[in-house]
Amino acid sequence: MADTREESEPLLSRARGGSGRDCPRGVPACSSVQESPGAAARRDLCLDQAVVLIEDAIQYRSINHRMDARSLWLYRRYYSGSSQWILSFTIFLILALAFVETPSSLTRTSDVRYRLAPWEPPCGLTEGVEALCLLVFAADVSVKSYLIGWAQFRRNPWLLAYLVVLVVSLLDWIVSLSLVCQEPLRVRRLLRPFFLMQNSSMMKKTLKCIRRSLPEMASVGLLLAVHLCLFTVFGMLLFTGEKDAGQDRERLTYFFNLPEALTTLLVLLTTANNPDVMIPVYSRNRAYAIFFIAFTLIGSLFLMNLMTAIIYNQFRGYLMMSLQTSLLRRRLGTRAAYKVLSSVTAEGETHPERLGVKPEDFLQVLQKVQLDSDHKQAITEKLHSRGGGLLSTDEFQKLFDEFEKRVVKEHPPRPEYRSPFLRTTQFLFGHHYFDYLGNLMALGNLVTICVFLVLDAHVLPKDRDDFVLGILNCIFILYYLLEMLLKAFSLGLQGYLSYSSNVFDGLLTIVLLVLEISTLAVYGFPHRGWKPAMLGLLSLWDMTRLVNVLIVFRFLRIIPSMKLMSLVASTILDLIKNMRAFGGILVVIYYVFAIIGISLFRGVVVAPRNSSLASVNGSVPCGSFEQLEYWPNNFDDFAAALVTLWDVMIVNNWQVFLDAFRRYAGPWSEVYFVLWWLVSSVIWVNLFLALILENFLHKWDRRSHLQSLTEELEDTSEMTEELPFRDVLEEPTEEELVEKLSRHPHLQLCR
Repeated sequence: MADTREESEPLLSRARGGSGRDCPRGVPACSSVQESPGAAARRDLCLDQAVVLIEDAIQYRSINHRMDARSLWLYRRYYSGSSQWILSFTIFLILALAFVETPSSLTRTSDVRYRLAPWEPPCGLTEGVEALCLLVFAADVSVKSYLIGWAQFRRNPWLLAYLVVLVVSLLDWIVSLSLVCQEPLRVRRLLRPFFLMQNSSMMKKTLKCIRRSLPEMASVGLLLAVHLCLFTVFGMLLFTGEKDAGQDRERLTYFFNLPEALTTLLVLLTTANNPDVMIPVYSRNRAYAIFFIAFTLIGSLFLMNLMTAIIYNQFRGYLMMSLQTSLLRRRLGTRAAYKVLSSVTAEGETHPERLGVKPEDFLQVLQKVQLDSDHKQAITEKLHSRGGGLLSTDEFQKLFDEFEKRVVKEHPPRPEYRSPFLRTTQFLFGHHYFDYLGNLMALGNLVTICVFLVLDAHVLPKDRDDFVLGILNCIFILYYLLEMLLKAFSLGLQGYLSYSSNVFDGLLTIVLLVLEISTLAVYGFPHRGWKPAMLGLLSLWDMTRLVNVLIVFRFLRIIPSMKLMSLVASTILDLIKNMRAFGGILVVIYYVFAIIGISLFRGVVVAPRNSSLASVNGSVPCGSFEQLEYWPNNFDDFAAALVTLWDVMIVNNWQVFLDAFRRYAGPWSEVYFVLWWLVSSVIWVNLFLALILENFLHKWDRRSHLQSLTEELEDTSEMTEELPFRDVLEEPTEEELVEKLSRHPHLQLCR
């Protein structure tokens, strides 16, 4: 929660209620934490401290918080599932208000030609919801500041900024109500993404790494600026001929003045206007191609890729550094729990050097820890498998190695049949070759759908004869049903449902069966010339399309069967799970730029008087905003702004947006779009690419090591994200752990 720093006077020292007695060396003085009527109260306090410290270790949280009984109770309530869900929902709710607030996004389309007047909430409705959210955030920052103490709070820049953002938001909220929601700008909208950032430690680390990479990125950015300026000057000098019509056309279109020439080459840096920008002069003289090829080689293929290399170099150790920090927090939490529990054992012992943790104390603590029953059972079994006596430091730590494994429930045993025929049938349809046959049938079904899509490409849906395709779909769906029943017979119902792939297949098979029965009930059995009129909600073609979509989706079942594809797919899934911080950063920059874009460009894109103007007559230039009918791309509401920013981030035809908003809003609008391109396409996309490379290379290079570990653990567990990297992570030293524990601001160590 905060960095480890030593207070000038620990809150729980002897002067504040400690007993003042001497303690065995290296043992936390639980009795010095709070005055208690007897040993039983001190013992309960120590056990509660151990529970919280173990939970901190499980969740990789900092242990630097208050350790008295009242604070421990509040701490556990704050980090309970319900409290964190309320906080996460509040963050989601306050961010989602942008879709409902004026200008509202509650319209069917964002096209300025067809959009109707949206429903606007009355003044005070969204403000009331926002006030509730701000109250939750005020309670959040109050609890956090109390739990870590004032000395830690005033040294934590994120919590101080949290308080400032809350105060500014509250003042802006008061201004809104006083102006009856008619204020031109709401500053608090720009501050809302901060609530998302401050609640994620990974997002904070990501921002720190981005800040660390800024000097190197700035150096490459300077080279890019010099490159752009030099070629802009060269271009304006080259394309100013008076006799060559091609040169004059190039100058008037792309190099008319310095800002326009600079914008043209900036867009060419992203290759969005290539080769359009080259064609006017290249059609007259092929030698002019050298200018554009040289610019693209130096800028796009060298300097832009150099930017990617610099960001990757800065982030190549980011994943390992994050995992190393997580490992340190886990080891620190478990070590602190050991010392607290060993202090319970120290009560009444005459030989402190023989102290350790009693197994019964540990089991009592384990029952209170918020942990799933599977992990609790695994740790309990591991504890019972050892001999008697006190737990040493190493033995205590080894028990918590189970946290680094995902316990996998064993599949239920297969049913036993007495009949030899049934046993043979069970063997045949329970064999993995039967899965291969199912994959082959799914592939055949997909091929038939593709064949009919090609054959009927030029036939209107109302004129198609779905007789053959309908018969084939019936056959395949009946096979899927038979496959599901035979697998359930071979594995048993519980065994069948214990495999996620079977649940996936079975669910889609049932949906397909229901759709097929509904189709047959409404439109009858397939026959030649099977083209009935629409009955009910969906036509026959719509029903067939829906069935085909589900069949194509069911084809994904083959991925786990292909080892190489399965490895790549699992790596992608792991990346998605571990990329929440970077997804959060993307949400933040989208949110901020969308709010700024609404403030700057709302209402500047106006629908033409004749809605068919751009597509019928030739009064608009080819390739312009109007001719391409980009009318839905605007900043008239929050949802439309997000889509517009996405289209610009892809940089395909983004010169169209630059030209349109320069004409509609003024030349200064280009600054906004260029900044968005720098932040999204250059920094964030390269950052995301660097993290993908870092994750994928580590997983790919260690695939043989991963497979060997999986073989060892396949019966009982799966690996968490740290386990494949255990060979490159360094275990914290004993001195490092003791030193950090000795500087704990609230847990007074015995000296």
